[in-house]
Amino acid sequence: MDKNKPAGPLRDGRLSVAGVLFDIDGTLTRTNELIFATFNFIATRYCGRTYEPREIIALFGPPEEGALLPIVGEERLDAAMDDLCEFYSSHHHAMAALHAGMGDVLAFLKGTGIPLGVFTGKGRRTAKITLEALGIAGYFDLVVSGNDVVRHKPDPEGIGKFIGAFSLSPAEVLMVGDAVGDITASRGAGATSVAVLWDSYDRDRVARAGADFVFEEVSGFLSWLKRDVRYVPGGA
Repeated sequence: MDKNKPAGPLRDGRLSVAGVLFDIDGTLTRTNELIFATFNFIATRYCGRTYEPREIIALFGPPEEGALLPIVGEERLDAAMDDLCEFYSSHHHAMAALHAGMGDVLAFLKGTGIPLGVFTGKGRRTAKITLEALGIAGYFDLVVSGNDVVRHKPDPEGIGKFIGAFSLSPAEVLMVGDAVGDITASRGAGATSVAVLWDSYDRDRVARAGADFVFEEVSGFLSWLKRDVRYVPGGA
C-alpha cells in the first residue's frame, strides 16, 4: 500500500524535502526480538520473573532507564543498565539486523546532500550499539536519543532539535517511523509523517493514524523517495 496525500510544499509536482529523520526499532532495524530478550534477561536476574511482549511494549516511551526504574529500583539502576547493555551488545549479531533494503534507502538519501537524523526512544547507549553494530552510524548527522530530550515521543521535542540544528522548514522534514507516537510527534512539529508497516508491532493502529504517507514495504518507500520527492539541500 502506498497512500500518497499532499503534504508539505510541492515543487514540480513533487514533495520538497530538506531533511529526513528515522526511528530505529521497527523502522531501520529488526530489533524487537532482541529488546524483549534483553528486558527479560534483566527482569529474570533482578526480579525472578519475565514479561509478555505486550507488557514490555507498554513501557516503551522513555529510554531504558525509565522502563527499568520501577522494576529494579533506583539503587540497582546503574548496575542493571550495565547488565542490560552488555547483554544487548553481546546478542546483537544473533538477534538483530538492518531491514532488507534500508541500506539502499540510506545510501540514496545520503547522496542527495540533505541532513539525515535519528529520533528514537532508545537510550543513548543502546542506540549507539545498534547503529554501530549494523554499520549505519556514519549516515546520520544527528542522533536524538531518549536521553537527549526532556519530553519523549509522542512529544515533538526531538524533531524540533533536528529542525533547529539544521535551520530547516518543518514542512520540509520527513519523520519516518513505525508507531503512532512517531506520527503524533510529526504532527506536533509541523513535519511530514511517513508511517512504515514492515515491522510495526501496532500496524493496524499505525495504518489508521492519519500519517501523510504510509508504506507496506521498503521497496515501495525507496521508489517513492526516488520518484516523488525533490531534495533541497540547505532548505528552501
